[in-house]
Amino acid sequence: MTSKTPLRRSAASLGSCRTLTDWQQLYTTQGASLVDALAPFLDLDTADPAWIARLDAARLRSQLDMLAARVEQAGGKLDAFPLYGVPFVVKDNIDVAGWPTTAACPAFAYMAQRDAGAVARLRAAGAIVVAKANLDQFATGLVGVRSPYGAVPNTFDAAYVSGGSSSGSASSVARGWVPFSLGTDTAGSGRIPAAFNNIVGLKPTRGWLSSAGVVPACRTLDCVCVFALTVDDAALVAEIAGGFDHDDPYSRTYPQSAPAVLAPSPVLGIPDQLAFFGDTQAQANFEQALVDLQATGAKLVPIDFSPFAELAALLYQGPWVAERFLAVSQLHASQPEAIDPVVRVIVEEAGRYSATDAFSAEYRRAALARAIHLALATVDALVVPSAPSIYTLAAVQDDPIRLNARLGTYTNFTNLADLSALALPAGAREDGLPAGITLIAPAWSDRALARFGRQWQAAQALPLGATGRACPVGAQRATPDTPGSVRLAVVGAHLSGMPLNHQLLTRHAGFVEACRTARCYRLYALADTIPPKPGLVHVGTGQGAPIEVELWDVPLASFGAFVAQIPAPLGIGKLLLEDGRQVTGFICEPRGLEGARDITAFGGWRAYFASANASAT
Repeated sequence: MTSKTPLRRSAASLGSCRTLTDWQQLYTTQGASLVDALAPFLDLDTADPAWIARLDAARLRSQLDMLAARVEQAGGKLDAFPLYGVPFVVKDNIDVAGWPTTAACPAFAYMAQRDAGAVARLRAAGAIVVAKANLDQFATGLVGVRSPYGAVPNTFDAAYVSGGSSSGSASSVARGWVPFSLGTDTAGSGRIPAAFNNIVGLKPTRGWLSSAGVVPACRTLDCVCVFALTVDDAALVAEIAGGFDHDDPYSRTYPQSAPAVLAPSPVLGIPDQLAFFGDTQAQANFEQALVDLQATGAKLVPIDFSPFAELAALLYQGPWVAERFLAVSQLHASQPEAIDPVVRVIVEEAGRYSATDAFSAEYRRAALARAIHLALATVDALVVPSAPSIYTLAAVQDDPIRLNARLGTYTNFTNLADLSALALPAGAREDGLPAGITLIAPAWSDRALARFGRQWQAAQALPLGATGRACPVGAQRATPDTPGSVRLAVVGAHLSGMPLNHQLLTRHAGFVEACRTARCYRLYALADTIPPKPGLVHVGTGQGAPIEVELWDVPLASFGAFVAQIPAPLGIGKLLLEDGRQVTGFICEPRGLEGARDITAFGGWRAYFASANASAT
């Protein structure tokens, strides 16, 4: 990559800036107590506009007692709690039992009796809620200023907006207070704040994370989203928080046919028409990001952006605004003055639309969504600027609706078209403010986008949030098994670049790592196989040697068809790896060794194949 403008150093880097791994090690290797580690959250600044409700001694004790009971039920095994003692922040339109939910409107406030579905899963994994975060009232806005609790400033320059509506959730992560937070994303509220604060925003497929216990903005479109300092952490939190919930009528099950990874050299679509509204710095940043993407091996192709743009406009210039009004209709009838003036102007637009208008717009939405899916079928993902520009607080105050609408240029269409999205840091503009890119793909591409996002973040090597801490690329956790996939060890013709590797790629399998088997296998070049194939045979400890293999995650729905193509004498069994892991992998029946050549000394099929080709020439 070329030299880039450094991000501004922020005076707001107040927290400990621990990633999930750091928090886990704090308890497991450093022996910290929960009380000592979490005590600083009892002193959150009451004047900080990022928070609406804060941890107090009673709320901390209640959560620690609940966690202690769960640990006791698990026989004291902390490894059953992947988020043991990890603090997180929840946007204040998401219920946390025993905490008030305000949606940034005091007149609307109520005491939550139970956790929202996603919160319940995270607390069951050991996480501790330390604050409820400020937001654009009723999640209506992309700026982070429409709240009686105050505007949340950008963490790099307080003169600029933080992005919304999940402003407090993003700010708490960007400043290093917590490793992750929950927000919501209906029109971009999980992506704009991520871009403006140099953090990761994972907007999942609608229905993966339960929206039960969420004050709706547009209930048919709302998503609970995850902010984190790293893609690694965002992806893990989403896996823990996600899952089918009977209490959410819009909940869906992650399909076993979902892709595990993008293509090794993905084809990424870019809009054929890009709007930056005169912001040349935002344009230059995105153009540099495209150069960086190409440096990773991605191929960029323009696609017709007109259906995306038309669908984006429908969200606020169509009857979906009536869904927003529905959420506040009772309050509007009794206390309209309690609603933020700008929010009230927006939701009152609902009166312009009839039921006929709603059906007409839905028909158009379906047609545009079909055009979008056809366009995305020609690429692995779409890449867009997360936002076309960034504005000062003063500018937004002077022109609140028009500038807010501009920020949704590359976000508003996503949920209407049932797409997944991942917002990633993309370095600094010339003025030192952060900017970002967003990868967008069809529903249930979340894990594939996260896999690519890890590679992007490692290549960019940007500091974490507004803290100045270097991205701990070398300390990233090992790639976990992809849920809904089989981790498969391949040893021969299915290796990367080999003749049968396409059988994995066409089934959306994802490369994980290269490694070696334990010293209990021998490798043979089988006779009369086309294309040439090896056979891996277990011979017992001390009688073999470590053999090079590759691990791939194969979607469960595709695994049976893949196995059906394997010819005798090869088969699938269990392999022992050098580090003690046991994985599914290729094995060979002893009868297949007739006429075979022992090639164990080469250490793997690739080395043998290269030697054989060299000899032939």
